[in-house]
Amino acid sequence: MEKLSNPQVTIDIIKKYNFAFQKRFGQNFLIDGHVVEKIISSADITRDDTVLEIGPGIGTMTQYLAEAAGQVYAVEIDKNLPIILEETLADYNNVTVINDDILKVDIEKLTEGKPIKVVANLPYYITTPIIMGLFEKHIPATSITVMVQKEVAQRMQAAPGSKDYGALSLAVQYYAAPYIVANVPPNCFMPRPNVGSAVIRLTCYDKPPVEVENETLMFKLIRAAFNQRRKTLQNALNNSSELNVTKEQVVNALRALELSETVRGETLSLEQFAHLSDLLG
Repeated sequence: MEKLSNPQVTIDIIKKYNFAFQKRFGQNFLIDGHVVEKIISSADITRDDTVLEIGPGIGTMTQYLAEAAGQVYAVEIDKNLPIILEETLADYNNVTVINDDILKVDIEKLTEGKPIKVVANLPYYITTPIIMGLFEKHIPATSITVMVQKEVAQRMQAAPGSKDYGALSLAVQYYAAPYIVANVPPNCFMPRPNVGSAVIRLTCYDKPPVEVENETLMFKLIRAAFNQRRKTLQNALNNSSELNVTKEQVVNALRALELSETVRGETLSLEQFAHLSDLLG
């Protein structure tokens, strides 16, 4: 079958199966072969790799993945797509399509615990839950290369003190080293999204770059710090229903870190949040 990255082939398939785009699944199919090739090359896929693709759609990127990887598991939530994927992936015997919600799939069981590379054109409305779900489940991924909203990619890669820096930046950077590979304009998709997109590669750490005694507490502190960005860190932590810390404890911890009592959360690095967590724990 001709490649689906040719827009006319995509249009023909959509018409043949009378496929209707589902807004609730955030479906925007890629129709640019150069972009797909860029994703595959930046994910560094080889024949030795097992790949997990999230949201294959009609199989545009899956075709390229199947040619590059040893094994591909493609998880698709839309019940109307497996029948189309049967046709578009008929030439590839190394692809397994799973018709399920990625948030409910036991990935380790599916891939038999083998190290995997995750590659996806993610639905924008659920990008963060998917990525954080992959990290928090500690799946055996060596890298996660995904197409996301440009603004979200910038937040993942942001450094302390910048306007994009926040809880997502810290969470992602605790688990992986982010690198924005390419920006992708709306005309590379069908239908066109209203926002620009970006491909970001997250190279997963074997162990986090900072040591912290209580990971859960650290993320509670981070969430509290950014829930009310305009407040000083001290006020944000004292007003958080998730935390049980006194003003005195926070002041003493900030002093121990040689930070001002009026400091805001957005200026603290991941390492400083880890130290703060250990002091308050």
